[in-house]
Amino acid sequence: MCGLLLLGPAIALGHPAPFSYLDLHIRDHEIAGSLAVHSFDVGHELGIDPPERVLDRALAESIRARLTTLLTPRFTIRTDGVLPLEWLGIEVLAEQSEVRLYFRIPVERPATVSVRAGMFPYDPVHQTFVNVYEDETLRQQQVFAGSSPEWTYYSGTTQGALAVMGVFIPSGIHHILIGPDHILFLIGLLLLGGTWKTLLAIVSAFTLGHSVTLSLAALNILTPPARIIEPAIALSIVFVGTDNLVRGNGRDLRAWVALVFGLVHGFGFANVLREFGLPREALGWSLFSFNVGVEIGQLAVVLVVASALAMIRRWRSDVAYRVAYAGSVVVIAAGTYWFVERVFFPPL
Repeated sequence: MCGLLLLGPAIALGHPAPFSYLDLHIRDHEIAGSLAVHSFDVGHELGIDPPERVLDRALAESIRARLTTLLTPRFTIRTDGVLPLEWLGIEVLAEQSEVRLYFRIPVERPATVSVRAGMFPYDPVHQTFVNVYEDETLRQQQVFAGSSPEWTYYSGTTQGALAVMGVFIPSGIHHILIGPDHILFLIGLLLLGGTWKTLLAIVSAFTLGHSVTLSLAALNILTPPARIIEPAIALSIVFVGTDNLVRGNGRDLRAWVALVFGLVHGFGFANVLREFGLPREALGWSLFSFNVGVEIGQLAVVLVVASALAMIRRWRSDVAYRVAYAGSVVVIAAGTYWFVERVFFPPL
């Protein structure tokens, strides 16, 4: 953040300071806010020449209504819905060549606050710096530029933690259910069956493996590139299918396989989670919640597949054997296809 502020004069060239500053103070019964905008931008938008005239206190007060009418549609603050602003007043900050508008939003302390800001679209390099305070302590900062998407702040309350869980648990479930490679890896591990205790050990080992690397990658401690991880995930699928065909009556190492390759799959989960966006003020809760979602989706797959295979096994063991054999061949074929695709035809 500080680096961006220091770079401001170098970026601005013909524009003195292409920045606006939006401060939000979250309190028990209101959100108190202020919006500081540069006189150059105000002068340009309202046709005031030279723009320095905006810094005249009497003129600033006379244009306050026009300025709030101009800016109100250009940023939104919402919880369950868009919150209406009560504009309070204007202050001239002559030394910074800015005017600051004050507002308040009467609302009980929210679990989340979502912000979208694009103050001066005429200027493609304009940036809006957002500072969020809770009980006068700075909790989070964000920068909006150009067509930046909406950003959500999660409060440090119980309601905020629940809001994080409400977002990231469904995200984890969704990711595992739409990820055919992860599902096929699990199915490959289940094809040879076993007791529920054995299957639980396999799933727990996979959970442990991917939870470790998901956390390491999400925290930027260890972040191998996707061009390595995605082919490795495909190879893990090939390995599981091959192991099913060649193991015979040998020792069952599926739990160890799940643990080792779970480490690889965790990096794949992290790539998705990183694109989704982790709220820094609720990093622990978001990681935990995403993992819980992955486990829910994973257990749903395990229950369905393991139950179906167990029914076939009870019905006819020879059919169960053929299903396991054919399933392993399909697993190998799919893993091989994904490996070739990801190594030689990666997405641009």
